[in-house]
Formats: sequence, structure tokens, C-alpha cells
Amino acid sequence: MIVAIDGPAGSGKSSTARAVAARLKVAFLDTGAMYRAVTLKALRMGIAFTDDAALERIMPQTSIEFEGAAPDTRIIMDGEDVSALVRGDDVTKNVSDYCARDVVRKSLVEQQRFIASKSSLVCEGRDMCTVVFPDAEVKIFMIASVTERARRRQKDFAAMGIDKTIEELEEEIAARDAKDSSRANSPLKKADGAVEMDTTGMTLEEQIDFIVDKALPFLS
Repeated sequence: MIVAIDGPAGSGKSSTARAVAARLKVAFLDTGAMYRAVTLKALRMGIAFTDDAALERIMPQTSIEFEGAAPDTRIIMDGEDVSALVRGDDVTKNVSDYCARDVVRKSLVEQQRFIASKSSLVCEGRDMCTVVFPDAEVKIFMIASVTERARRRQKDFAAMGIDKTIEELEEEIAARDAKDSSRANSPLKKADGAVEMDTTGMTLEEQIDFIVDKALPFLS
């Protein structure tokens, strides 16, 4: 069984997906973190997102694994725990550009499908329902207002010691939405058969209950 969750940045996908996986006792696949890990590596190496040749060289040499059980899953890149680093401001600002490249997406989608072939899982991202797992048993399109998403981002950044105003974050989120929705390769959109869930004003528990109720019939 696959529970696939799509939606824009800051809509609550990651925290909700982790908790749903823990509640259902299945694996959690953080595909967004995989793209963030590649972005982190490329930035460290000084590889521009437009340099497809260089990206193609590093993809086969990049090991991305997950350790631990949801909700405490850690992402390991090339043997290094980068769980916190991939959530940094620099990666957040650049990940849309890197994840839009065909060479990056093709490699990671292959890895994601391989992981899903081994066990039931919950996954989240921008194109889980439309491209990666179009036949997922449960497909959710999670949304929230820009202001609500900015508040969530501000809380995340504050925990990392980064000070940003709501206005700054609203601008960044709106720009990210525009990039993700207009890109030629796997644009962000609601998939056929996906259930839309507006998380504005919803508690985390309410979000978890909503998705778990949709998934339980497929586990019995």
C-alpha cells in the first residue's frame, strides 16, 4: 500500500506524513529530503543547477538512505547525517531549481520506486501522485494559505536560529509556488483521484486522522 501526499511548500506534508507512517506502522519516504540532499551536495561542490553534465556525474555517486523509524527518520547522504542541514535556508532557496532538472528527477524517481517495491509506505513531495506513484491507493493533495505556511516556516527557522519575518517568508513561498507550478518537468498540480485537504486551521492530529481514515481500509 502506498499513501502519496502532494502539495506546495509549507502545507504540512512532511510532519503529517511522518506521523501518518508512525500511526500506520509503515515506512516513511521523505522524497523532498532526497532532493534537498542532492541540492546540498551540489551547492557544496559549487555545481550550478544548470550544469546537467556535472549533475549527471554526481548522481550515480550519491548515496541517499533513511535510518530510524517514523517520526524520527534520519536522512543519510554519502554516510553523513544531513537531516538538519537539508532544512537550512540556502538549500530551501535553491532546491526548486535543482529538483526541476531531468537528470536529478529521473535518478531519484527510480530510487523512490525501488524503495516502494519492497514495502508499504507513506511518501510526500510535489509529484508523488501525478508522476512517481500515480497508482497509489491513497492520494492526498494538501494545501494551506500562504500566511499559514509562512507561520510554519518561521517556526521551523526559529528552531534553527534563523530570524525571518512573515512578510519575507510569504514572498519566498509565493515565489516557490510559482516555480513549482510552472516548471515544465513534473509541475505541482492536483492529481486525478486525489483528495484535497486544506490544513489551514487544522491541528496536526486532525490532519493525521483524516489521512489514516483513508488508508486503513487498504491495510486490512
